[in-house]
Amino acid sequence: MSEPLLVFGWGNPARGDDGLGPAFVERLRAAAPRGVELLDDYQLQIEHALDLVGRERVLFVDASAAGGAPFRADPVLAAQDTSCSTHALSPAAVLKVYRELHGRDAPPATVLAIRGERFGLGEGLSPAAQRHLDAALEWAQGWIANATTAAGRWPAP
Repeated sequence: MSEPLLVFGWGNPARGDDGLGPAFVERLRAAAPRGVELLDDYQLQIEHALDLVGRERVLFVDASAAGGAPFRADPVLAAQDTSCSTHALSPAAVLKVYRELHGRDAPPATVLAIRGERFGLGEGLSPAAQRHLDAALEWAQGWIANATTAAGRWPAP
């Protein structure tokens, strides 16, 4: 059985701040309450639509080279990707695949885009990205707490 909340981070840790998604998941792993499943990968693919089955809410987490610092959190709806590939999908495209597979909308989803500064090969997280990651993790604790309190059935351990 799937946990009600899914936090899915993606990115390439070998490309500097592009690793913010997996770093987010790793850091959250120590503090996530019951009822939250944490997944990470290099990129979103059509198969990830299956990870949404049985969820009540989903948080997609990725690095962003544009947008405000330290992060942006926005709801996402199902939509067709503009690419012609079945790899490296957007969260909206994963939600669309879910709808096509199951004949119903995917669970409510939010994209958390953490601002990155450096994306060079072989770099670690930049100092700015570390600060942005800390702020995003603090925000995510509230997102998780609001979801668990509203549902009234996944108290923190």
